Amino acid sequence: MADLLNKIGEILPKELGKAPQKIGEEESGLNFADLLKNSFEETNVLQEEGEKAATDIATGTVKDLHQAAIALGKAESALKLMLEVRNKAIGAYREIIRTQM
Repeated sequence: MADLLNKIGEILPKELGKAPQKIGEEESGLNFADLLKNSFEETNVLQEEGEKAATDIATGTVKDLHQAAIALGKAESALKLMLEVRNKAIGAYREIIRTQM
C-alpha cells in the first residue's frame, strides 16, 4: 500500500504531492463533535432570538420591525442548515451500514 502511495506521489506535480495542512484538533483545538455541538448551540440561540422577535411582533412591542424580520430570517436559515446537516449525517450513516453488510 505504501509503495502505491509513493508511486502516486511521484506522478503528481510537486505541489499536489505535498501533504495537506492538518485542520483538526491540533490547530484549532476543536474536534468535529465540538464543532457540531457549537453549531447546535448557535442555532438554538438564533431560534430563541427569532421566537422573541416573533413574540414582540405579535404583541406590538417591537422597536425595530426590520431587525425583527432579520432575526426571524436568521433563525429560519440556521434551522434549515441544521436539518440539512442532520439529513446528510443520517444518509452517510445509512451508507456506511449498507456497505458493511
